[in-house]
Order: sequence, then C-alpha cells, then structure tokens
Amino acid sequence: MGDLKESKAQRAERLKRELNPWEAYEIIERFAREGHAAITQEWGTYFRWWGIYSQGDGVGAVGGRGGEGRATKHFMVRVRIPNGIVAAPQLRTLADVTDRYARGIADLTVRQNVQLHWVTIEDLPPLMHALWRAGLTSLGACGDVTRNVTGCPLAGVDAEEVVDASPLVFEATRLLNGNPDFYNLPRKYKVTITGCRTWCSYPEINDVGLTALRHPASGEPGFSLRVGGGLSTDPRLAERLDAFVRWHQAVPVVRAVTEIFRDSDVLREHREKARLKFLFLRHGWTAERFLAEVEARLGYALDRATEEPRPEEVYRDHVGIHPQRQPDLCYAGATVLRGRLTAAQLRAVADAAERHGDGQARTTTMQNVVVVNVRRERVGALARELAQAGLPTGGSPFRRGTIACTGTEFCKLALTETKEFSRRLVEDLERRLPSFHEHVKLHVTGCPNSCGQHWIADIGVEGKKLKIDGALVDAYYFCVGGALGARQAVARPIGLRVPASEVASAVERLLRAYLAERHAGETFRAFAARHDDATLRAWLAGGPVPAAERDPAGGLLPAGVDA
Repeated sequence: MGDLKESKAQRAERLKRELNPWEAYEIIERFAREGHAAITQEWGTYFRWWGIYSQGDGVGAVGGRGGEGRATKHFMVRVRIPNGIVAAPQLRTLADVTDRYARGIADLTVRQNVQLHWVTIEDLPPLMHALWRAGLTSLGACGDVTRNVTGCPLAGVDAEEVVDASPLVFEATRLLNGNPDFYNLPRKYKVTITGCRTWCSYPEINDVGLTALRHPASGEPGFSLRVGGGLSTDPRLAERLDAFVRWHQAVPVVRAVTEIFRDSDVLREHREKARLKFLFLRHGWTAERFLAEVEARLGYALDRATEEPRPEEVYRDHVGIHPQRQPDLCYAGATVLRGRLTAAQLRAVADAAERHGDGQARTTTMQNVVVVNVRRERVGALARELAQAGLPTGGSPFRRGTIACTGTEFCKLALTETKEFSRRLVEDLERRLPSFHEHVKLHVTGCPNSCGQHWIADIGVEGKKLKIDGALVDAYYFCVGGALGARQAVARPIGLRVPASEVASAVERLLRAYLAERHAGETFRAFAARHDDATLRAWLAGGPVPAAERDPAGGLLPAGVDA
C-alpha cells in the first residue's frame, strides 16, 4: 500500500505535538538574520502563535488554489489589547511601529486588537521588541490558542456597570496566554468577560462568555456563564449554563472550560469542525453535560443560575460624549470608519488623551476608539481635536454601524475587497439617505468565515464573486435580521447576490421600505423579523426575484478553515 496522504487536521496536530512555538522565538530571530528564503514550511503555521500571518497578494482566494490565495513576503502582525485598555505611550509606540514597519496604517479588529501589515521578516524582531518595551505583545493573537480576551471598553468608568471586570480579563490573559498548558488547543478559542449591562463584548458569539449580574437574594456580584458561541460558516449563539459564578470562581471556571476544550480529542479530527461549539452541533453535548464537566474539573458545584435580563437592542458602540461614574469626568467615543487608523491618528488620540484626560484610551469590538477620564470642561476641546484628526465623536448611523473585515487587500482567504468598499458604501448611503437616523448595523465580510460578523448584523453582506461579461467581479450576498441581546437571532440568508457596485442601491431600497412600512417605534430588526425572505429580497432588488444560492455549483469558495 502506498503512503496515505496526511490530512490537514493530521498535519496541524502533528506540528503542534512536535513544537510549542512559544518556546522557539529564537527561530524567528534566525529567519530575520538569514532572510525570507530561510523560512521553513512548518513556520507558515508556527508564526501564528506569535500573532503573525503571511500576507496575501491583494487578489485573495481567487489568486491561488484550494480556496487559499498566494502569500507574499510580507506579514500581518496582530497586537493583543486585553479588554481594549491602552495608554498614550503605548499608542505612540503603535504609531511608531506603524510608520516604521507597516506603511503607515493600522486596523482595529472586532476583538479590540490592532493589526499591522506589510511587515518583513527582517523587521519582525525589532517590531516585537518595540511592543514588549511598551508592555504590548503579539503573543497568542493568532493560532490554536486563546485569542485576545475581550471586555467592556468602559470597564471602571461606566456609570451603569454591574462591576469592573477588567481585573478578571487580565488574570485570564495571564493564565492562558503563553502558558504551555494551553498552547495546543483544537482551534482558536475566544473568551470575553464583561461587567457591563449592555454586553458590548458580545458574549453570545464567544466560546466562553461571562456576563455580570447581582444575585437577587444577596446582592453579591457574580456572572452568568455561556459557552459554545461562534460565527463563521456554522453560526451558533452561546448556551447559557445553569450556574451563578462568583467573582473568585470566574477564572477557575474559564480554566475548566478551556481544559474541556483542550482535552476534546474528537474536535481534532476535522479542522473545519474544531471549535468548541461543535461539541453541541455535532457530538451531542447538552448544557447539562457541559456544566457537569465544568464542575467535575472544579471539584465543587456552582450555585444555580439566577434570572438575568438580556440587554435591549442597543448599538453597543460607545460613540459620543457621555458622563462617567466618576464625578466631573466624561468619556468620548470616536468613530473609526472601517476600523482603519493612520499613524498620525494614533498619535492624535494619544496626544488628546494626555492633554484633556489622564492618557487612557480603549479600543472597542465595533472597531472604534474611546478616550476615558476626560475632565468635563475639556471634553469639547477633545472632541474637536479628534474630529480634526478624522475621528468624529458622532456621525451617521452608517458611519457608526459599519464593520469591515480585512478583505482581499491583505487576506489570502477573502473573495472581495472590503475596506475601501465599506468607506465608499458609507459615504454613498450618507448621500442617499441624509435624514436617516435609526440605528442600523451594516457588516461587511469578505468571505463566509464571517470575520466581519455579518451573521449578527441588521444587514450583513458576505463576499462572493460573479462573472459578468466574462470577467469575475466582487459581489455580495445579503443576510438580514441578525441581533444579540433580548431579541437574539442569527441573520437570515435571503437569497440575493448582487455586484458590489449595486449594494448601496439595494440597501437604500430596503431602508426606504422600512421607513415607509414600519410600525410606530419599530426598530429595523423587529421590522425585518415580521417580513419573510421573499418580501425583504424584493425590496432589496427593486422587485420580486427568485432566490439565489449563496454559492452556485462550481462557484469559488475560500478554504474551509473557520478563520
């Protein structure tokens, strides 16, 4: 018998068994000395444990084969920002490395990270050393590990929060990131711990989500526990377990869930089905079984859950000027269109934070930035400085509510360009609907992997390709009605795929129908929920049309990697 070909999952598991990349940084230093040609094939995988991905050639998946595009000699470096908390000196370091190594641009991600591009192998060590000197790191920002642990960017300043949970975020980060016990998980793993009432860090779509509440009998602050959330090609909202988690139990509970995930060998059989949610989706796990496993790992039983109100439909974007819990202090949330910042803008945020506050800023899961602890009498001047830097503390619903993934500009898996498309889309909708003031979340993702989180958007568009007059063009498929909180729902694929050039017209038609047909006080989400797919599709298309398949037979698909 001939040699059996190693599957993608088998190769990944073998590589992880052979080396813990966190213990091999000196190899990156060697590659930097010897040049790009010295990089071994295995390190195309191992780099990820250091927050490093090879960069695509600007064409995306269609430029390669097997659903993955060609890599260039440049790299993406993702910087962890736990809880989104960043100080002015760190922002200046990010600005400096952005200028020096990343051609002047940095992207905020939906996990409160900062992402750099155009980094060469020779520049990786000086970039990483600069980050370390500033108290920042790229360690564990990619790979089969715990990604950046997120939390409410207003932790400690929100006047309505149940508790400041940021100390738990940092404790969980110290436990999981860099710890050899947790370098080898079946796939990426996402944790959020929030003390706010609006769940702005999206616990519903994390592998582990802790949301703060007070026990109705004792008034003690604690947490609800959710597990198994995630988007990508198999979206699933997290399962709430029957447990009230006390403060001192929170990090042990996170550890127990992480161990369950780590030790689930059944999840290591298929890379596309390796996230924690697949214990529920494919392997018959229930909430009761999962809780029993957690308690077995802990060695004690958790108190039973108490009633928890889920937040109503809110933006969760923190844009605007608002009072803090501290007297005479405010925070100012600035809109970062498509999450893209220049080095000059990073410095402007740092300067404004120091000049008008105490030098503290936060990144958000909606790709925005917040300056906190601003003296009330200085907040107007701060807002003017941010606006002059192209970071207004207000804006249209489209500017505030649009999210965009990386797209083909840098990503090897994407099918469409997203960042420039999103900028043009926002500006086009602002011209078309200048008086539209309702909250609407418009998410743009360049492929089915949903890094742009289109499944939880009011209107989500998923990147595709169409052949028009013999040429492949960027196109988007519409999903409508996603929501989290009190009316949580995965957006519905409604059967319409149009060229990118027609997306703005389609969105305008749908929103005009909403304005004309809505009930008094009705949100867009509620409006979408009471209409069927055919009706929504007709409004988008400008008339009745048959439903289109998301991916026609023989169509182009990115690699099935649940990216």
